[in-house]
Amino acid sequence: MTRPITLPFYAKLAFILITLICFAFIFCTGKNIITPVLLAFLFAVLLLPIFSFFNKKLKFPRHLAAIVCLLIFLSFIVGILVFISYQVTYIANDFDTIKKNANSFILEIHKFIRENFEVSIGDQKKYLDSVTQDSVKNGQAKLGSFIISMSDVLLDSTIIIIYTFLFLIYKEHFKLFLAKLIRQENHAVLKDILSQIKVSINNYIVSLIIEMIVVSVLTSIGLWIIGIKYFILLGLITGILNLIPYIGILVAGIITVLASLTGSAEFSIILGILIVNIIVQFIDNNLLVPLIINSKVEINAFVSIMGIIVGGAAAGISGMFLAIPLLAILKIIFDRIDPLAPWGYLMGNHVPRKFTWRKQKIATEN
Repeated sequence: MTRPITLPFYAKLAFILITLICFAFIFCTGKNIITPVLLAFLFAVLLLPIFSFFNKKLKFPRHLAAIVCLLIFLSFIVGILVFISYQVTYIANDFDTIKKNANSFILEIHKFIRENFEVSIGDQKKYLDSVTQDSVKNGQAKLGSFIISMSDVLLDSTIIIIYTFLFLIYKEHFKLFLAKLIRQENHAVLKDILSQIKVSINNYIVSLIIEMIVVSVLTSIGLWIIGIKYFILLGLITGILNLIPYIGILVAGIITVLASLTGSAEFSIILGILIVNIIVQFIDNNLLVPLIINSKVEINAFVSIMGIIVGGAAAGISGMFLAIPLLAILKIIFDRIDPLAPWGYLMGNHVPRKFTWRKQKIATEN
């Protein structure tokens, strides 16, 4: 019987770091291939309860049950997009009013700069004209890149739908593959890991949907109170964009400010929009995220922020969205493998009240 190889701590740490670097390199190199697969995996896990209902309860064939799940999911997404596009047409009808109020607002800004910074309106316009000319020169290149990026989004969306379908119908096949990789005595641990991953991802995505709904409702109520015309649409857009960490709320604020110009160009309205966004973000960050999101994934704020930053640097918005569920999966795996348990504890949000070092007697040789 062979004895297990025991390595010193620095060797284990070196192997772990090398493994992480290899995984990071593979992900950054093949992010265009790996990102749609990971997104499809998340959607497949989310749709598993519906798939099981049609497949096991209603006795639908696996392929038909997967198709019905995807149709329900796509109908929900398309319904939101149709509602948004239907509301956007009303805003487009007020384009002349928006243009007029925008010019009035810009004029007020010019006056403010002239009075407080002693820069004449003519100098300000010359500077804006120079910036505008530079942007016009690059306009065709930007338009071309926008068209290419939109085509990439459509292609990725199609691939994600196909991958989600395949994950659903080959669910048992992938489980058997993992069981063949792991020794039979460790199958109980593997089963526990898979079940916990399923629960964690489902809870995370459902929590995101709840957070989106609450943020949408709170923003809509706030915009309605201050008298914004399209408060329902703008609240929904804010809730959806809030799913994108950091960047989403800024984009939603800009869209809301532009849409507010359909009514008036008063600075008090824009100030009210900023106050509403700040209050909603305060409630979201201090109540919704700790109670709804963090309590489900059990990842501390430090690791979450680092993961989002690294994910954004590696794969953009998709990486930022995938960061938290991937960290949750890693924590589940680390917690159930004894050599990696300290890393799982490091990622968790359980902070001890007080830590005391254990005193041990050191034996000395005479």
